Amino acid sequence: MSFEILGLITARGGSKTVPKKNIKDLGGKPLLAYTIEEARKTGLISRLIISTDCEEIAAVAMDYGCEVPFMRPSEFAGDMVQDLPVFEHALKWLEREEGYSSDMVVHLRPTAPLRRVTHIEGAIKTLIAHPDADSVRSVCLAPKHPLKMWRIEGDRLVSYIPAEVSGIKESYNYPRQKLPEAYVQNGSVDVIRRKTITDMGTMSGDLIVPYVMEEEDSINIDTFMDFAMAEILLRDRLAEF
Repeated sequence: MSFEILGLITARGGSKTVPKKNIKDLGGKPLLAYTIEEARKTGLISRLIISTDCEEIAAVAMDYGCEVPFMRPSEFAGDMVQDLPVFEHALKWLEREEGYSSDMVVHLRPTAPLRRVTHIEGAIKTLIAHPDADSVRSVCLAPKHPLKMWRIEGDRLVSYIPAEVSGIKESYNYPRQKLPEAYVQNGSVDVIRRKTITDMGTMSGDLIVPYVMEEEDSINIDTFMDFAMAEILLRDRLAEF
């Protein structure tokens, strides 16, 4: 059985922490290029597009072989805008203007330059293998365990996840190895059934299946320090070949 799978890269132009982050040079090419290049290697994605409000980002995307069928309206490009309205806009535009519809959508963020084509294909195949699932989300082992986290109430530290929820008294005093494994979403690749977005009005749905990645492949760039770390990891990766 074949599926129509849309790859959708989200890259707005208004990054404040790192100006022009999505097209900032990383290892000799724009950050965005890594995502486009890996996505284009797979034969599973039927079509690869970008949703951006920035002409400069759009130009870079086209240079690397990504479609730019529309420019994202400004109301969907603010700091506080969530993914759902961005995806709803893209899917409605494609259906209205081109009569195009897909079975699944692969969310690819340009801030995950260490994600490989094998990860993209692995996540897609995971959703295909779970016909009852609404989506697949990539995760890696959490670098900091949530049972060792706190919130501050007045002048007191209070366990962020209380014992009555975790079932572990004073979990913050346990060695990490004795705690159950915890995973964090790494922002590398999400695969969502179209109907999850259009019919359920959510980017994940009720049944989310994990796609587990290694921590060294899971960097998500948000700061200048993340860029520096990505440069080191990329050099190490190239040295393997």
